[in-house]
Amino acid sequence: MNLDLRLPLYQRLRDTLAAAVAEGQWRPGDAIPSEADLAKRHGVAIGTVRKAVDQLVAEGVLDRQQGRGTFVKRTRFNASMFRFFRFQSETGERRIPVSRILRREALPAPSVVASALRIRPREGVIHLVRLRLIDDLPLLAEDIWLPRARFEPLLAVDPGEFGDLLYPLYEERCEQVVVSAEETLTVETADTMKARLLRLQPHAPLIVIERLAYDLARQPLEWRRSRGAADKFRYHVEIR
Repeated sequence: MNLDLRLPLYQRLRDTLAAAVAEGQWRPGDAIPSEADLAKRHGVAIGTVRKAVDQLVAEGVLDRQQGRGTFVKRTRFNASMFRFFRFQSETGERRIPVSRILRREALPAPSVVASALRIRPREGVIHLVRLRLIDDLPLLAEDIWLPRARFEPLLAVDPGEFGDLLYPLYEERCEQVVVSAEETLTVETADTMKARLLRLQPHAPLIVIERLAYDLARQPLEWRRSRGAADKFRYHVEIR
């Protein structure tokens, strides 16, 4: 990678370490070398390493664990859904919904998708339609859009092997790691297809959670719209 020599040394080291994560030299959950080892390897002072690592910890790329070391952070985004919807069994147990891929298709990107993913209009994308259920009761209907150039291997994966969580699959099959995301909430009414998928009356109110997920370089990896019945919506945030 080309480093900007005008930047402070710790910032250049931060960029070098971030590139190592982005290129898969260290995977989510891996421990990175000790600060002393990194200082020796890059010919810098330990204080410089510490400042670079501190910045990556603050950005959510790395995770310091007292007495264990520093690890590449494995970001978990399921808490987002729990914040907005009651994902519980009949007994009140909090659960991750079962996921079912209803459709997978490769096609040229519609203009709104190309804009969200920052790719050229009509560039190839993969579109997934997914239903999320608990006890066979549909809770969320999702449209998921991915740049085909980065997720081509998913076209060869049997839909039954996708599992309930997509981000581990992205990492395992495509070497694409989601490290951050932005979410926006809006409201709409159910069209005929969404009402049928969610077993609702036509025009029932829906909550829409739009998520744009990014890689370490802040390039969009996934654009997702999750729709669920408004009467199951909740918002929870802890304020300290």
